[in-house]
Amino acid sequence: MRIATSKDGTELAYDVSGDGPALVYITGATCFRRFRPIVADVGVFATEFTVYNYDRRGRGDSGDVMPYAIEREVDDIEAVVDAAGGRAILYGHSSGAALALEAAVRMPDKLDRVVIYDAPYVHDEAERASYAELAETVRALLGEGKNARALKTFLHGIGMPRAFVALLPLFPGWKIMKALAPTLMYDIGITEVLPPVERFENIQVPVNVVVGAKNPPGMHQVARELAAAIPHATHRVLAGQDHMVSAKVLLPILTDSAAKD
Repeated sequence: MRIATSKDGTELAYDVSGDGPALVYITGATCFRRFRPIVADVGVFATEFTVYNYDRRGRGDSGDVMPYAIEREVDDIEAVVDAAGGRAILYGHSSGAALALEAAVRMPDKLDRVVIYDAPYVHDEAERASYAELAETVRALLGEGKNARALKTFLHGIGMPRAFVALLPLFPGWKIMKALAPTLMYDIGITEVLPPVERFENIQVPVNVVVGAKNPPGMHQVARELAAAIPHATHRVLAGQDHMVSAKVLLPILTDSAAKD
């Protein structure tokens, strides 16, 4: 385990694996760097990249200086990029995709390319209203200390299969997932808005917008809006993939991005 320190003093735990161009992996909600699916992803990515896999603030071995702000999470990304030598490719999954785009706005001189998968912004006003209701339910459960129930409610609410959610307590990382449940409010805050396309029109970093073919129509709409707004962005739909994308299927897109730098 290594430590990078963000601007506000938050210590960020990260691991380094592989050899090749620097790739910073920004995970989504409920994930941490030693969660088994994340470790499996890193194992695949590390065949082509030097992967910087970090615990987002409030998760795993990382700290969490308050108050929370999205800008502070972008500071965290910059701290990890600096630890990688000052330049990197970003790969962001789910809410991590939204953070990767914010980083692209903020630090174009430090990024070679950004690849995002399934950026989960709400796609219309109806979804924004239902998501707000889910947020209030999750916030109330967290306030009562019911972390496990809050976590399951959130995952059900965003459409994760019930069988998958039911099996989560059997995962080796379940105890850590329950501990990081309060960070769900961070992810909700990042994604409860319509895609901020006006801000992303200023991105100068090459961006690959990727979405799984088996995802709901709303997620495809968001991907199209982002790809249309970001200058020179590419848009890929991965056949046979849902939100839990196969790292082996995604790897050729990451390596193609690296080759074009």
